Amino acid sequence: MNTQTSSNSPDIYSILSQTQRLRVSDGEIKPILDGCTHTSKLLILIWSQLGDFDNLEYAWWLQREKEQIEARGITIRAIGIGDRNSGIKFCKYTGFPQECLFVDANTEIHRLLGLYRGLSIQFPLLSSSQKAWLNLLLMCAGIGSPGTLKEVFRGYTGDKKAPQLIADEEVVKGTPLPPIKGSFFKAAGGKGFQRPFELATLRLRNMTEVLSNWNIYVPDSSYLTQRGGTFLFDVQGKLIYEHRDRSILGFAESMSNPLSFLYE
Repeated sequence: MNTQTSSNSPDIYSILSQTQRLRVSDGEIKPILDGCTHTSKLLILIWSQLGDFDNLEYAWWLQREKEQIEARGITIRAIGIGDRNSGIKFCKYTGFPQECLFVDANTEIHRLLGLYRGLSIQFPLLSSSQKAWLNLLLMCAGIGSPGTLKEVFRGYTGDKKAPQLIADEEVVKGTPLPPIKGSFFKAAGGKGFQRPFELATLRLRNMTEVLSNWNIYVPDSSYLTQRGGTFLFDVQGKLIYEHRDRSILGFAESMSNPLSFLYE
């Protein structure tokens, strides 16, 4: 388990307990831990740009395992980079609750928690947005983003360690391709595990959604490379698990089953 052990690490719970951000549900500035005092476990997600494919995929997993999470009494709060419009759009697409999502326009919380800024080569004569784009493209190629290419390929080749992602009767729409029925993947690779092209199809749907609404999801592209983190606390506010993202498509310790840490 990826847990905090360094005595030099910041007091994460203390920082979060003093943090206020704009809440997507009502547009008000509120403490992000508002309403979190009586919970068995508290899951705090510090997300990158809300248009980042990592976050849409993370929210998909949360929605998929919503019943198990609620049964275990786990409360979730998330902070993503963006504004209220991007937050509303994100929640509408993913099903993530608006009352649980806060937005940070300038990555202040990421800096306070010491999260990875991503590749930050300073190309001369370029604007901050242009630099971010170039650094992002390099990260997509695996530079300053370990494991990204391997994770991309896993989406195409399949993963027998991961669960089946698309039910046989489910129809995947919203991609440039014709609607795809889940049984197609059964014919291509079997059932009961992540089949070839299954995850890649879900990622294509996310990509289509974001690129079709880019200016809403990403109001400021200066922070494209910023990575996020996952922090799980017990009822006393003690940190019992953390994962600090070091790459694109690296939002979990186990990408085969990103939420497995909740059940350990």
